[in-house]
Amino acid sequence: MPPEPAVAVSRFIEFTRAEWARLRAATPLPLSEAQLAGLVGLNERMSLAEVADVYLPVSRLLNLFVAATQELHEATATFLGSTAPRVPFVIGLAGSVAVGKSTISRILQALLGRWPGHPHVDLVTTDGFLWPRPVLEARGLMARKGFPESYDVRRLLRFLSDLKSGAAEVCAPVYSHLTYDIVEGEVQVVRQPDIVVVEGLNVLQTGTGPTFVSDFFDFSVYVDASEPDIEQWYIERFLALRETVFRNPSSYFHRYADLAPGEAVDTARTLWRTINLPNLQQNVLPTRERAHLILEKARDHAVRRVRLRRL
Repeated sequence: MPPEPAVAVSRFIEFTRAEWARLRAATPLPLSEAQLAGLVGLNERMSLAEVADVYLPVSRLLNLFVAATQELHEATATFLGSTAPRVPFVIGLAGSVAVGKSTISRILQALLGRWPGHPHVDLVTTDGFLWPRPVLEARGLMARKGFPESYDVRRLLRFLSDLKSGAAEVCAPVYSHLTYDIVEGEVQVVRQPDIVVVEGLNVLQTGTGPTFVSDFFDFSVYVDASEPDIEQWYIERFLALRETVFRNPSSYFHRYADLAPGEAVDTARTLWRTINLPNLQQNVLPTRERAHLILEKARDHAVRRVRLRRL
């Protein structure tokens, strides 16, 4: 008898959008059109239907994970004969520049905060852990901003370690997209929240040291899309910024405000192909399979497929 053909076994369970939407079950939609509009980033598209079909099921899944993790902490405390420490559930959210991470993070923050039992949800972006601009300039890293070496990883690891140890108060540096730099003297104070969403390009990346950023995550999400689609979104966002933020004389990119339309497109495409695309290919995309959940977006920004990692 000829041998049976090998069957490929995937680490992920795949869902179409319709299949995933059904997992919302009876979860109510807590956001209005006006509330959603305040969460959506520049030049991104997000409808209440998208929230209901994609992000409500995500929030339901995360709510179940939070409850199970809290029970595990209590079981461990019972075994040790101690009181369970107040430790936040930490969610890592990764993906390329311009793929919509910030909008998705804010939506998840809003949805998770409306579930009973964990009303306090904080959002921290790893932009604040970039080295200050003078350091990047001195090291010749301005053209590699967003690459792993442009981050103060030791400070980020210390922040997450303190967070997961149950520290009463932990501070994260603040980043300004206007000045393209860390805001000196300004911090985001995190005071024992129930959940923390940590959003950034390389949060799922491994390294050469004994500890990785992702070691502190209880759950992780990767936002995926095709490279041509992300490039188009990056160019569209650049053109939108050229008409808004870049007009501000305080903007680091003010020099791009008066570019002709064709020049602006060429500049955006060059920035994408020389900085952001190599970073995506070399550092961000290789971490995708480490995520618990992968959201695959189509050209219109709508999620068309969801992949959930098997336990």
